[in-house]
Amino acid sequence: MISLKMDGSGASGSRSSQKSLPNYRLVKTLGRGAFGKVKLAFHILTGLKVAIKIFELRSINDSSAERVRREINIMKLFAHPHVVRLYEVIETRSRIYVVMELMDSGELFDYITENSRLQEDEARHFFQQIISGVEYCHLKNVVHRDLKPENLLLNSNRSVKIADFGLSNIMRDGCFLKTSCGSPNYAAPEVISELLYAGPEVDVWSCGVILYALLCGTLPFDDDNLSGLYTRIKSGIYKFPNHLSRGARDLIARILIVDPIKRISIPEIRRHPWFQQHLPQCMAMRSIDETYSTRGIDGEIVQEVVNIGFNIKTVIESLQNRLQNEATVTYYLLLDNHVQGDSGNLQNGFPERPRYQMDHPGIYLRPIPLAQTKWALGFQSQASPHGTMIDVLKVLQGLNVRWKKIGHYRMKCLWLPPFFTCSRTPLSKGAAHVDHICSHELSMTSMNTVGISSQNAVKFEIQLYKANKELYLLDFQRIYGPPFLFLEICAAFDALMVA
Repeated sequence: MISLKMDGSGASGSRSSQKSLPNYRLVKTLGRGAFGKVKLAFHILTGLKVAIKIFELRSINDSSAERVRREINIMKLFAHPHVVRLYEVIETRSRIYVVMELMDSGELFDYITENSRLQEDEARHFFQQIISGVEYCHLKNVVHRDLKPENLLLNSNRSVKIADFGLSNIMRDGCFLKTSCGSPNYAAPEVISELLYAGPEVDVWSCGVILYALLCGTLPFDDDNLSGLYTRIKSGIYKFPNHLSRGARDLIARILIVDPIKRISIPEIRRHPWFQQHLPQCMAMRSIDETYSTRGIDGEIVQEVVNIGFNIKTVIESLQNRLQNEATVTYYLLLDNHVQGDSGNLQNGFPERPRYQMDHPGIYLRPIPLAQTKWALGFQSQASPHGTMIDVLKVLQGLNVRWKKIGHYRMKCLWLPPFFTCSRTPLSKGAAHVDHICSHELSMTSMNTVGISSQNAVKFEIQLYKANKELYLLDFQRIYGPPFLFLEICAAFDALMVA
């Protein structure tokens, strides 16, 4: 567990850092941030370069400490060729040292700036890698929330890796995010509008803006004034330059859709014809995670670690139990160096090498996407999102629930005990729009007034989310009211929907 408590005794200077890092030789400062700096260093046992991010605890307040802790814990989850690797975390009383993979060719932002717009094949090459990394993060239940070219780093093999998880968060079933964060130019409409969002859909929007920047050398939404920029983003109106192919235009247009329900998902992006062109063999699988994360222990790399002086049994047991020690850090440094040195690893799949069986039962367990779980509380609909909401509101009306539309497929609802309910007007048959189902709609003022008048009133929100191409999820969240009454209305709704 990482502690971020200050003790006021933090020593400074390179001599102190070097004493705390006996396995590394610090070389020079690569950059500086709000909480410290990033240094280039050599891992002494292997001679390989790493980047060490140094957090000065005296510069971190309580709110920032939570962000730093979350960033480190999230990075510990990842092992993927398009996400920057965290090798180890070393903590002292005054500093935290985060040893990471070195990306020696700068930011994708600088590459775009130097080359202006990229040719479609090169842009596709980068975009395929970005989507692969983002998909992996989502499989680990992590939403990045700050995807932009400045946070996409390049190595000497022109491989893109996702970095800077300071604004990331963990996605949990039934819990939705509401923090408005990230760079405004790359932020989704629902984020800048401070609406609830599940997570993956906002990363998808950012990927669409990045793809536009790769292909056009400019941003689809830009304005010198922040309010003007927000207006442009919320309108979803932008222009395509004439040089873009029809396939590229179609993919961007499917991503940059203001309505998150209608926005294309990552599995749909991966199936798009433009994305499929020149797709590396290992990415043609459902997810590169299935190729990369299940490779087993590399026998040749283990032998290299043993040749350095480690005991083979200790090395294998440490890897199986996912321990952080000198042996595992050395192993992963050597492994990543071999992968980078293999020029064909992302074109023709990973080379076959000797493996050790990993018999630890949890070593390859990873979160299953929500759409693949074996159980769910709710219902599935074959109808369109609009048709689904029509059905939902019909059921809510039958339960004497009143509502107010407050966003895309999002309603604020009020349910009162029978002696507080108002007379109902039958729903008109075949209503064309959700907005027209108004016999039980309330103004926000009247909803608040009626809701407060009864201790037994239950106020809750519903929102429809897209899980995949065929599956939509309806989320219920209680705002206030007796929990058991809330469960009662949920159970009644579920019974009528599946009936």
